[in-house]
Amino acid sequence: QVQLVESGGGLVQAGGSLRLSCAASGSTFSHYNMAWFRQAPGKEREFVAVITYNGGNAYYAGSVKGRFTISRDNAKNTLYLQMSSLKPEDTAVYYCALDISSYYTGRTSYTWSEYESWGQGTQVTVSS
Repeated sequence: QVQLVESGGGLVQAGGSLRLSCAASGSTFSHYNMAWFRQAPGKEREFVAVITYNGGNAYYAGSVKGRFTISRDNAKNTLYLQMSSLKPEDTAVYYCALDISSYYTGRTSYTWSEYESWGQGTQVTVSS
């Protein structure tokens, strides 16, 4: 099973930037779609962005579109999330996730329950 480890979270002022990384173990990283989700205290886990297995397509939640960029380096088994123009409402624990079923279905999912592997999360706090 693929293991995922996020890094790069921290405290930043509103308007600032952060880059999150998600390192994956295993040789099959490049087979699967990957996504970022986030969860703020007292709220449901929500979709942030997804990228297809080969990096050919990326999709974003409306709340982050134009400010966040998802990317991946399959040679390094690493997923990234570049976050710019951060807002206090972006404060959350950010999780990377891997969709094993995407290899078989070719489908891109925006639903957290359809992702099989998860990292431990990294805290992002944006101060006003």
